Amino acid sequence: MSDFKSYKDLLIWQKGILIVKMIYNSLQNFPKDEIFGLQNQIKRASVSIPSNIAEGWGRSSTQSYLHFLKIARGSLFELETQIIIAKELDFLSEIKFKEISELITEESKMLNAFIKSISKD
Repeated sequence: MSDFKSYKDLLIWQKGILIVKMIYNSLQNFPKDEIFGLQNQIKRASVSIPSNIAEGWGRSSTQSYLHFLKIARGSLFELETQIIIAKELDFLSEIKFKEISELITEESKMLNAFIKSISKD
């Protein structure tokens, strides 16, 4: 972690921001009555990913940082479940679903590797 000056330098945070942007753009075609339902849950889960990476960075211990990274990973899995539901309800196109799913898979691998590398310290 000492090689980085800010959480904004972390690729896992940058990819998290990319996921948020893609999610927000993809939700524009959701039914209007979903604005406070699934759409809101999807937005919250996506925003939680980079937010918890940033919050963990600001903590004073490695164990605390690991805790927030694991929360970010949990939010990622929550998001994955929610986009599956959205696709099954035909709120999300197959193309958008695949694009988001690929980013989620990449972020999951990166988060797991980062958690593993920090756990060894």
